[in-house]
Amino acid sequence: MNITTSPTDEATGFIDDDFTEQRPLPANLVPDLNGVNAFTTDKVASAVIAKYAPWSQENASRLGDKVWAPHTLQIARDAQRFTPELRTLDRVGNRLDMVEFHPAYHDLMSMAFEAGVHALAWSSTEHGSHTARAVQSYLWNQVDGSTACPTGMAYASYPMLRDTPELGPWAEQIVKHRYDGAFAPIETKSGGSGIAYAMTEKQGGSDLRANITVARPVGKRGPGEAYIVNGHKWFCSAPMSDGYFTVAQTKGGVSCLFVPRWLPDGTRNNIQINRLKDKLGNRANASSEIEYHDAYAYLVGEEGRGVRTILTSAEYTRSDFAIGSAGLMRAALSQALHYNDYRSAFGLKLSQLPIQAPVLADLALEWAGAAHLGFRVARAEDNHNDVSEALVARLLTPVAKFWNCRRVPTVVEEAMQAIGGNAYIEEHPMPRYYREAPLNAIWEGTSNMMVMDVSRVLVREPKAIEPILDEIRPAAADNAALAQAVDDIEELIKTPEATARHLVTKISLSVQAALLLEHAPTTVAEAFISTRLGTGWGPGFGTIQNVDFEAIIDFARLS
Repeated sequence: MNITTSPTDEATGFIDDDFTEQRPLPANLVPDLNGVNAFTTDKVASAVIAKYAPWSQENASRLGDKVWAPHTLQIARDAQRFTPELRTLDRVGNRLDMVEFHPAYHDLMSMAFEAGVHALAWSSTEHGSHTARAVQSYLWNQVDGSTACPTGMAYASYPMLRDTPELGPWAEQIVKHRYDGAFAPIETKSGGSGIAYAMTEKQGGSDLRANITVARPVGKRGPGEAYIVNGHKWFCSAPMSDGYFTVAQTKGGVSCLFVPRWLPDGTRNNIQINRLKDKLGNRANASSEIEYHDAYAYLVGEEGRGVRTILTSAEYTRSDFAIGSAGLMRAALSQALHYNDYRSAFGLKLSQLPIQAPVLADLALEWAGAAHLGFRVARAEDNHNDVSEALVARLLTPVAKFWNCRRVPTVVEEAMQAIGGNAYIEEHPMPRYYREAPLNAIWEGTSNMMVMDVSRVLVREPKAIEPILDEIRPAAADNAALAQAVDDIEELIKTPEATARHLVTKISLSVQAALLLEHAPTTVAEAFISTRLGTGWGPGFGTIQNVDFEAIIDFARLS
């Protein structure tokens, strides 16, 4: 491509239109990653849908077409640059307690809701709906992490809304594939704006039983009855949602309640937003500190069973963060491969350099394993009525969240290095990924909480691991490294509390290995096993040896 320049006459300051010079653009400049369908060219996601939810291929392809579109990249950047603003009062001093967002945020939310990122698992009656929804979330996390939070919470909230008759209007609206961000009662809107969770308090953190927020009944006690809530919450993401699930102390103990944003008479509920969190990343999501002042609420489940009740949705949010982390890995890897396939140095494409090919191949193995691990959890949700699959979901969800969310910051950092200085500039998407990456390991339970969760299950019932091992053993029969890993798990499980992180890591890697042997090219699966379960793999990326780098990189290319 050439550009035409017209020099200026120094004497007059006018442009000489009769003079033109053809000047070529500098070679070796990498264009933006645009015009690629992130679903149809993704060999893992497209294969998972083809096998387990073929009815959703068109829907996934529509969203995949938008992931790397210039307009999508622009609004994702704008939503992070022009951050939400809190308005506590109107101009004459009346309480407002509302958050104003840049139009780009609403555009992103509309796009996500239209694709069913928040509700496809519940709005579809087809088998494989959790898998289909997982792929939508995987794609959406390549677009924007801030809006992936409210979509994930909406996904997790629906069963509790559905199973509490008094919350029917919220269930009906949140399952629609339509976003309505209006600050108005749910019954008057064309769709939902989201459902938030407000659980942690400044003195308790993850220990919900240390909460001091209190709730008392308006009349009768019991599920679905009206309660009045008073107290504070140190973290409430997406405060402009249509309602909040929260926990508070009642006469019966810690209980779960649903606090709507609007009262039955159409006036605002007594919820005050104190301030918005100034966060490292995820900045378009208006995480906040809130207070309840005689706020109207509905009891969800029995009094005293609030932690157990609200954690029924944690299986969904935690699996979503595992899947979202795989999506974030995919986004960073896609950018790195795009750049390295275009850019040349020392007479070769960067992706062909002997020093760089092992790095890209290593990143590709990390993404492939993480993606299959996340999608396996979704398949377990699709078959939750099966006892074995329910156990797989129960154990593999915290395992996948632990592993994928721990690995994604390392993957993003290495992908940034694979691009170089341009990836450190805010015009590039990579800084957004870099700031987003650590968060998934923090919210909905830190790494230690995930490990403790697995340990608790296995201390109580060691045989709970058997459905997972039964899935690994056929693959291990012909693979010595994987067979040794199974033996290691069986030994570690004898003292799960003492060996917790080692055990969870070994389970994660073994499941990924078995899944890759089943679903990925042999070259990819064997390279994963030899490096992750074998010997000779160092602590950093790019130390793998004796594998087909080009074949692995080609598997990861968007093509």
